[in-house]
Amino acid sequence: MSLPARRPSRRAALVLLLGAGAAARAAAPAEPAAAPPPAAAAAPRDYVLGAGDVVRIGVYQNPDLSLEARISEGGSISYPLLGSVALGGLTAQQAEEAIATGLKQGRYVREPQVSLLVLQVRGNQVSVLGYVNRPGRYPIDVNGMRLSDLLALAGGIAPNGADLVTLTGTRNGQPLRETIDVPALLGGRGASADPVLQHGDVLFVDRMPTVYVYGEVQRPGALRLERGMTVMQGLAAAGGLNQRGTVRGMRLHRRGPDGKVKEYEPALDNTLRDGDVVYVRESLF
Repeated sequence: MSLPARRPSRRAALVLLLGAGAAARAAAPAEPAAAPPPAAAAAPRDYVLGAGDVVRIGVYQNPDLSLEARISEGGSISYPLLGSVALGGLTAQQAEEAIATGLKQGRYVREPQVSLLVLQVRGNQVSVLGYVNRPGRYPIDVNGMRLSDLLALAGGIAPNGADLVTLTGTRNGQPLRETIDVPALLGGRGASADPVLQHGDVLFVDRMPTVYVYGEVQRPGALRLERGMTVMQGLAAAGGLNQRGTVRGMRLHRRGPDGKVKEYEPALDNTLRDGDVVYVRESLF
């Protein structure tokens, strides 16, 4: 006579349940590890340090020489053991070498391994004013930053901006004022036409040159003056003459060097100048 099967005890059932759970967890794919937080963006290694920049300096196996400091207006910081250290005008690598040299020559550290990280960029700024898409102040974040780089940061010249831009600043203690032809610069005239910027430079983009056509034309009003634009081309940009217009007796009003406006009867192939006003008369026949 067979005995009835024994029901497992409550304790045995609990052990079986826990064992099954552990086996399921072992069979399940492991969850991916959480990605480390992104590192803070650092300035490029060839960035030139300037007044107002905040730097973090560390020396390998010498925690007492670690320091966070802001570069003073004079371009220096106060560093342990070395006192005032001039960092303004140096790249991060050059600053590391300067501090390492000071520690080694002073026999404070035998073979110092110095690291420098730029935490905040506040020095070496240039300004863009006038007719650009994003005027404002921009940091010189790379060594040898050129005018074309700054125009790109500012979003380029606005549609109503001029092709000739003015750069002002100081070089070797002397004032600098230079006019740059942007289309010629971008047309491949070489690096000599694309000046390197320095701290405190100001780039100004003026309003586009404009001529005005009114009278018996299809679209009277202000027009952008293209290079070498003639009277005939200006009339074409204004939509041409309407049914009542005539080129006979056309008048051109131009301001002279003395500030006085003079009136001319232009030929169709005459070149227009900024501020010219062209009047198209009505035909009498």
